Amino acid sequence: MRIRPRATAWLLLLAFVVAGCTGTGTPEPTISPSQTGLSGAPESPRPVPTGPGSAAAALAHLCVHQSPGPPSTVAPEGPTPPAIAEVERQVEQIRGLEFTQRVAVHPATHAELVKGLQRSFDASYPAGLYERRSRAWQAIGAIPPGTSIRAALRRFGSSQVIGYYDTLTHELVFIGSADPSGIERDTLAHELTHAVDDQHFGLGRLDHLANTCQDDRFDAALALAEGDATSVQLAYAQRYLTLQEQIRLGLQGGGSTAGIPPFILNLETWPYTAGLGFVHALTARGGERAVHDAFTHLPVSTEQIIHPDRYPNDVPQPVDVPDLAPALGGGWRDLDVMDVGEEWLSILLALRLDGTTAAAAAAGWDGGIYRAWSDGDHVAVVLSSVWDTEADATQFADAMQRWIAASPGQPAAVQPVTGEHVRVLFASDGPTLSELERAAS
Repeated sequence: MRIRPRATAWLLLLAFVVAGCTGTGTPEPTISPSQTGLSGAPESPRPVPTGPGSAAAALAHLCVHQSPGPPSTVAPEGPTPPAIAEVERQVEQIRGLEFTQRVAVHPATHAELVKGLQRSFDASYPAGLYERRSRAWQAIGAIPPGTSIRAALRRFGSSQVIGYYDTLTHELVFIGSADPSGIERDTLAHELTHAVDDQHFGLGRLDHLANTCQDDRFDAALALAEGDATSVQLAYAQRYLTLQEQIRLGLQGGGSTAGIPPFILNLETWPYTAGLGFVHALTARGGERAVHDAFTHLPVSTEQIIHPDRYPNDVPQPVDVPDLAPALGGGWRDLDVMDVGEEWLSILLALRLDGTTAAAAAAGWDGGIYRAWSDGDHVAVVLSSVWDTEADATQFADAMQRWIAASPGQPAAVQPVTGEHVRVLFASDGPTLSELERAAS
């Protein structure tokens, strides 16, 4: 995968400078839930309303990506350097999986790695989609006025990424040489884990989730992939690096995060920390076979990653936002639609509330989506969510009230809680909020 795509044309699985971490594969193995300690077969996500005027219909219209073309595997050139071959064998021992084919591994300079990422950037982040999304997130208050999500992600990729594995070409690129240092071998172990997982489970499935803008499901699957690679990477460091190398790795600083809003930075790094906890919980439950089963039956929500006990059987409820453009007036059109999961809401709330309060307020999530409209100059957004209980809904609504109050003058309002349902309205300005409240009444 690439720079953590919330909607991407293909996937670059990354290693980040931060914390020293970060085609279609072979047929998936058949692993029964009884072999992994799972309580039963995973449930499928419940169908969402897709009729005319629905949010899903609007999303299908807005979610447009440039096709990257058919998979084109990059063939390895020459024999695998001995030092890299040794890391491959060590990853096999830690992960408990063997490579089914050679991996095209290319050591690179930082400039070469950044150049490789930039080649896929436009296809991975369509300019039109992300320009519209930037306006929606600004109206919500997730990012500062005038912020470009694409510019922030470009900055993130050029300053934080130290390696990637491309699921389309099956090529692995990392900053290093054919005789990598201990820290470079640690990065290589992370990316090689992506490669061996891809060969056994087909990580290209994540591309489909991204290309169809199934954002929360994509984030959940991505957390599994990055959590597994980070788990192997940590085990590799403990087993194969010297104490001095481990200390240097711990002291290794990341690049500058200037120009990357906290909301985007936290979204980008979330899969590594939350995914690691999820993988450790699976391993404690059923060993490596439980991790294999999760790759076979991908988690369907970030809620399942945050609360591993809810995987695989707690699936989200469908949520819809009807088209309010006609009620808003002439010239209003759909601007953006996005799935909103527990991860997204928790990170949003934590921008203005303490982390514990934010996490608790988002913990009862059971489904969510926002829909945004614009007349060209103004933006209106409805965030609709459903919760496990009425008490959970009230807790979230109260937290959103405090979140809005923490930024005096923000045009936003929490509508009265209706059972387990909460709607929050956001707008680019006060008059637009008034019109949105009228249209949504």
